[in-house]
Amino acid sequence: MQSNKKITLVHEWLQSYAGSEQVSAAILDIYPEAELYSVIDFLNEEQRAKFKNKKSTTTFIQKLPGAKKHYQKYLPLMPLAIEQLDVSKADVVISSAHAVAKGVLTGPDQLHISYVHSPMRYAWDLQHQYLKESKLDRGLKGWLAKFILHKLRIWDYRTAAGVDHFIANSKFIARRIKKVYGRDADVIYPPVAVNEFTLTHEKQDFYLTASRMVPYKRIDLIVEAFSKMPEKQLIVIGDGPDFEKIKNKASANVKLLGFCEFKVLKDHMQKAKAFVFAAEEDFGIIPVEAQACGTPVIAFGKGGALETVLPEESATPTGVFFKEQSVQSIIEAVEQFELKIENFSPDNCRNNAERFSKERFHQEMNNYVENKWKQFLADKTVTY
Repeated sequence: MQSNKKITLVHEWLQSYAGSEQVSAAILDIYPEAELYSVIDFLNEEQRAKFKNKKSTTTFIQKLPGAKKHYQKYLPLMPLAIEQLDVSKADVVISSAHAVAKGVLTGPDQLHISYVHSPMRYAWDLQHQYLKESKLDRGLKGWLAKFILHKLRIWDYRTAAGVDHFIANSKFIARRIKKVYGRDADVIYPPVAVNEFTLTHEKQDFYLTASRMVPYKRIDLIVEAFSKMPEKQLIVIGDGPDFEKIKNKASANVKLLGFCEFKVLKDHMQKAKAFVFAAEEDFGIIPVEAQACGTPVIAFGKGGALETVLPEESATPTGVFFKEQSVQSIIEAVEQFELKIENFSPDNCRNNAERFSKERFHQEMNNYVENKWKQFLADKTVTY
């Protein structure tokens, strides 16, 4: 987009290419001349190409020992670090935030729009889950972690005042923003590369799940559920800290492939009878990708999945929800899906996925920024 205003994009940390990075890369597609800032930047060449080969301006954390692999350990320093980034020359600052990016310092003559993937999950409503999973729910280290998170909450709430407009990646996150910051947020769903997936009508007799194997993804529940349904086949794609633990729970009808290249994931996603998703996600891109292949979704009925999967009672259903993150609830949902499998059309799945395309994101985001900029300029104009 052509514009005479100077735009700066502040991302959290550039260490991989996942959901939030896809959003920031799409924002740079709209504003290719924007300057890029982040806490750290350790992208490889392939990942950097997604960011127009831009090298971001980073903070002092970039040079601290072990920052590349263990940057999370420097979380207590990140509020200080993000405040040292000088974005004073920008007219419009867009922060892509799920931790500290929205805390960048801006002035009264700058428009700050924050696209929020989530307020800090581990500092707010998911604190107890985070502490338990990290084994920091007791002892001296536990109390230290709780104190740090308490301080982060105070800082996080205070810095919300420096944002002119919030964008949430889902209605679910808009409610979280309202609860945490007391601010309204407009919803612009993230971009999903639906055109990289091909609609396939012919399905094979297996279920699929794919994810990084970390506790909150609840891959363990899916594997346990299918281990109790030996007549049904499950394929699991992904790697991570919980891989061995999950592998030990798998029965003969559950096949763990570990990490796979995109083309392998895509092939399985196109052929699967259904994609099983047990996480409570802020938005959740992969269920949309599955639907782009014409594959229905069996999902935990909470979080972003409620906005991306159309339920059984809709005119064009694309999936089934289960009410609890439990083995029995997943089993019941799979059985319910099989009873009504003819109701889930691959074409309906694909049509639903196209609501979340990159092209739609580009248009909505562009229009939003332009409208807020015009409003900002009008509010600055004083008539005597």
